[in-house]
Amino acid sequence: MLHATDISKRYGGVTALSGAGLRLAPGEVHALLGENGAGKSTLVKIMAGVTAPDTGRLTVDGAEIRLGGPADARRHGIAVVFQELSLFGDLDVLGNLFVTTEPVRFGRLDRAEMTRRAGPLLDELGLGDIPLRTRVGELDLARRQLLEICRALLADPHIVILDEPTSALPAPAVERLHAVIRTITGRGVAVLYVSHFLEEVTALADRVTILRDGSNVRSEVPIGRLSVTEMVTAMLGEAAAASPAGAAPMAAGPESGRRVVIEDVTVAGRLSGVHLTAAAGEVVGLAGLQGAGHSAVLDLLWGRAVPTAGSVHLPDGRGRPRTTTEAVRRRIAFVPGDRTGLGLMLDATVAANITSVGWLARRDGGFLLRRSRAAAIARRHIADLRIRAEPGDPVGSLSGGNQQKVVFAKWLQADPEVVLLDDPTRGVDVGVKADMHQIIRGLAAAGKIVLMCSTDPAELAEVCDRVVIFRRGAVSGSLTREDLTEHALLHAMNAGAQPA
Repeated sequence: MLHATDISKRYGGVTALSGAGLRLAPGEVHALLGENGAGKSTLVKIMAGVTAPDTGRLTVDGAEIRLGGPADARRHGIAVVFQELSLFGDLDVLGNLFVTTEPVRFGRLDRAEMTRRAGPLLDELGLGDIPLRTRVGELDLARRQLLEICRALLADPHIVILDEPTSALPAPAVERLHAVIRTITGRGVAVLYVSHFLEEVTALADRVTILRDGSNVRSEVPIGRLSVTEMVTAMLGEAAAASPAGAAPMAAGPESGRRVVIEDVTVAGRLSGVHLTAAAGEVVGLAGLQGAGHSAVLDLLWGRAVPTAGSVHLPDGRGRPRTTTEAVRRRIAFVPGDRTGLGLMLDATVAANITSVGWLARRDGGFLLRRSRAAAIARRHIADLRIRAEPGDPVGSLSGGNQQKVVFAKWLQADPEVVLLDDPTRGVDVGVKADMHQIIRGLAAAGKIVLMCSTDPAELAEVCDRVVIFRRGAVSGSLTREDLTEHALLHAMNAGAQPA
């Protein structure tokens, strides 16, 4: 159906792709794997018409095509859902689903027809309970991601490219999406599935192609012929796969003095009578199904949620911050998974991003740093975190994993006491994820107070000292290190109790 052959692309002196390619067949899920910077995003952009290749060719059903833009791709039946969402926050749900394709009746938008067409797919994706006039900007990241997928599928494409479609989704939403994918492939649609969740890939994909340094290292291999270990080895190379970032050191244990204490806190519609303590030197996970209330704890400590009852005590001896600016001044860091929307200034340089909050938290040199000093600070973090960039590079030009490392570097430069992590490894490959886990454990070992939400239960089980479980806005239990496994965590999140 879609065949990309001998695709090469250079950006200045950097080779993004060199002779890469793959073939999509009707009715299959074809996984595209590779660590951040391997060339996956560039290949997807070429197949989406966003970027033109330097060499190579694309064919659909045997006929060569030349894509002058995304509209050309859509005319050839190619729909793409990028990891960085493109929804319009001020438009409602229906308006976003039918941007540029709105049905018109008697010179007016036919919302009844839009509802008829969108309703069944919204139900399949678990979005049927959202009022269609809801502004998309009011929806959480998981629902926005599903809505973007819904918009692509409404175009009735022959080829669907999904770039990290589950990076912000809880487990039930992932299962619903996979069911929809199986339905459309059953109708002959070809799906290219880009993901860092290798367990998902083995459960869903028919074949897999793996890129490393812009080239194919495994091409169109039936999924049953590769184990997860073999996939990781192909992605990272033999030496890196054996030890991608070194074992993350465990914290020495919580300190008795500095703590975050939340006592009987209620936040209207989100939390109800929550008690929680996190001590310096430990990583405390916050887990639950979508809307369970765990993410509200981060908003509370970051100055974005106002309690109607209860109290908050922070290690500086004061109560909760009233604003995010106050939170920064009080050395509270917030690392989001939505790096492009919340974490970075994409048009600014790596150095400008890394030094953007340190002056406020540490008052280190005032607002205007000399360019040479900013570059020196950035070089230190680039080396420490193994960021593939130079201080003067625009952050928007980096791969997703390197962008997320810049977010970490920005907050490390601020020398925080409390670190709030909201899905901090969303959409990064296994190598970068291992690096980030080491950073997180290092923060705890240095005596920081770390609270972490994640949509990946395996990540919480690996990194955290204990995990507090939320259900319907209240704490339903917790798991400590000796009991903390992915299975026990999933059971507690869904059933409210630890399995026997």
